[in-house]
Amino acid sequence: MKKLWMVCLLCFAGLHLVAQDLVYSNLKDLLANDGNLVEGLKVEKRTKNNIVLYGGADYRITANNKSMCKYLKNRCFAVQVDTLLYVNCKKLRYKRLRFGAWYAPAMWLNGNIFFYAIPLGSVAASSSVTMDVTLGGTLGDAIAASGLVSKRVCYEIDSSTGKINFVGKERMSVLLAPYPEWQKSYLEENTESARITKKYLLLLKSVEK
Repeated sequence: MKKLWMVCLLCFAGLHLVAQDLVYSNLKDLLANDGNLVEGLKVEKRTKNNIVLYGGADYRITANNKSMCKYLKNRCFAVQVDTLLYVNCKKLRYKRLRFGAWYAPAMWLNGNIFFYAIPLGSVAASSSVTMDVTLGGTLGDAIAASGLVSKRVCYEIDSSTGKINFVGKERMSVLLAPYPEWQKSYLEENTESARITKKYLLLLKSVEK
């Protein structure tokens, strides 16, 4: 009986350890998996209206105390909650353009970080991204900007340079080159939206060595 209680205690301790979350101050720490253990992080999906009004990414991550909340919003680079990874868009730039505050969902693949965020700059003008959103004129741009709030595309953080690149048809064709059937299927989708890109990135993740 005593041994049984010891096993249960160890199992409980193991589950408690797994449930702890990790915060990373910068890209270097994330690449080295050198994060700080924290508890009680709250991940909240932001509403479309909130994003329209204030901009930024899809998830707000907060903690139980003010100092940690401030750190999460302004200084933290990435957060791992259970098995899910999020990157702080406030720390990221695409061709000098800002993604805004809060966190975007991300994943590891081939040693780089892929995340999903709103289209910026030339990416936003791509018909394969915006689909039913048309740019043109001040009013048109405003309408398009509102429409783009619900659009997401994929970006890649190069682990060797820290540079952020758009993951469109060209990049996905390269990634899928070892798998011609997947590559053909992806190109036939004829869209660079995150929903489709993510599907094929997960396929690549499933066969990653």
